[in-house]
Amino acid sequence: MPRSDTAPANPGLLPLLGRTPLARIHTDLPHSHPGFWAKLECLGAGGMKARAAMSMLTGARRRGELRPGAPVVESTSGTMGIGLAFAGQALGHPVILVGDSELEPSMRQLLRTHGARLELVDRPAPQGGWQAARIARLREVLARTEGAYWPDQYNNPDNPAGYRSMAAELIGQLDHLDVLVCSVGTGGHSAGLVGPLLRRWPRLKVIGVDSVGSAIFGQPARQRLMRGLGSSIHPRNVRHGAFDEVHWVGPAEAVDACRRLARGSFVSGGWSTGAVALVSAWAARAEPGAIVATVFPDGPHRYLGTVYDDDFCHAHGLTATSPATRPLEIPHPRSAEALGWTRCRTVVDPVTVPGPSAHVPAPGGAV
Repeated sequence: MPRSDTAPANPGLLPLLGRTPLARIHTDLPHSHPGFWAKLECLGAGGMKARAAMSMLTGARRRGELRPGAPVVESTSGTMGIGLAFAGQALGHPVILVGDSELEPSMRQLLRTHGARLELVDRPAPQGGWQAARIARLREVLARTEGAYWPDQYNNPDNPAGYRSMAAELIGQLDHLDVLVCSVGTGGHSAGLVGPLLRRWPRLKVIGVDSVGSAIFGQPARQRLMRGLGSSIHPRNVRHGAFDEVHWVGPAEAVDACRRLARGSFVSGGWSTGAVALVSAWAARAEPGAIVATVFPDGPHRYLGTVYDDDFCHAHGLTATSPATRPLEIPHPRSAEALGWTRCRTVVDPVTVPGPSAHVPAPGGAV
């Protein structure tokens, strides 16, 4: 990349990182519940993943892997791209992002507005889907870009380390915590939060929230409508042993929760926000008296053409059925394929615990 593409560092951005508020959510999701706490990461500059982006880039600079002014190249479905754009400006690094043709036009425009350069792949890989296709293109970009650094958000331990600040904020904001509900994609924020929060509250219960069609917890990888939640690969940052149970949520259920939040709490977000809100409300109902908290990773603006667009939702059949009021339960991740909101209290790492994969479609549940 020509040196003219570099920009001076802007350390004045650093005080804007994190320090996000908690909101008490009482909106029916879809039924009434005692309420839960939501960490509003949309109100921090660069969103939730700016924390991880800053951690990964500063760690690489400290180790000499990222030279001053050198370009940063990463694969993203959008949210990490915003975080890296923030970190790139703060630290003085041009950012090249490898996305795909499913990336929303508004997100493409936003990333470019923040100075990132986009490379888009136009078809998923036969094995590994869009993520594998993006990573293949990423390797091509690395090969032709002198001095470029790849943070590798899925496997970089500096990703979870970036969320220690969020854990410290939660400890300062809450007197007690019984249940933590975490969306799982790269595995970064759940892995970063669990250690400090368990040291503070040793009896803390941790619930992972994944997307239907995601391979992270042993389900078969399928094409997914939801972005930013789940994975068709197995990120090493996911700490499977930290979760007491896992819930898979479908796009129709996430859309319903997002729209209810927007109407009833003013605070809302995208696919991950809807999924964790649904499960958090369920946890607050299932364990009366428990203090439940979750993280809303971003706001609604990116999703105006999907989650909040009636034509999009109608075209994808997301409003044709009544929302599920409780999860279907399966005894093991490999015993049935989750087609809608499904709960499993057996959590395994599919990489280290191989086994047969029956995956009979689970009866019931919204598709």
